[in-house]
Amino acid sequence: MRGLRPAEYHKSIFEIDLDKLRRMGKRAIMLDLDNTLVRWNDPTPTPALLSWLAEARAHGLQPCIVSNNRGARVREFASRAGVPFIGRAGKPRVKGFAEAMQRLGVTPDETVVVGDQIFTDVLGGNRAGAYTILVVPIDRREFIGTRLVRIIERRVLSYLQRRGLLTEK
Repeated sequence: MRGLRPAEYHKSIFEIDLDKLRRMGKRAIMLDLDNTLVRWNDPTPTPALLSWLAEARAHGLQPCIVSNNRGARVREFASRAGVPFIGRAGKPRVKGFAEAMQRLGVTPDETVVVGDQIFTDVLGGNRAGAYTILVVPIDRREFIGTRLVRIIERRVLSYLQRRGLLTEK
């Protein structure tokens, strides 16, 4: 269960304490795309998201999108958001995270992974040695495969909450 446990759990990215991450020595923030930054398949970053990305940079955190989605979709969104990206990352495998860390010149200890899924973002980030933050999905609309995995994920979340291992911050 330890690999499925995030270090933090928030309602959205906007509740993450960026100053705390900077004080912890974090220098990069790997971000899932769909249902973490925007609704599933939404091609446009919101003004609030663009402002949050600028705030992350101001706190010394280099943002990078790490997504399992196809490259063209991620490339288009990342270009509009002005951030580097890794598409078809293969999460929860470490390869996509390692590639992003290398591109940004950071170590796992300097890296934060933020996403809305335990079995891809949290598990992959933990396997990569990063600090992981789980956020509540923005919307219920998702890829069919993700919806099926959510059934198991809800059980894991419930287990972690009952054991006091996951509390919303």
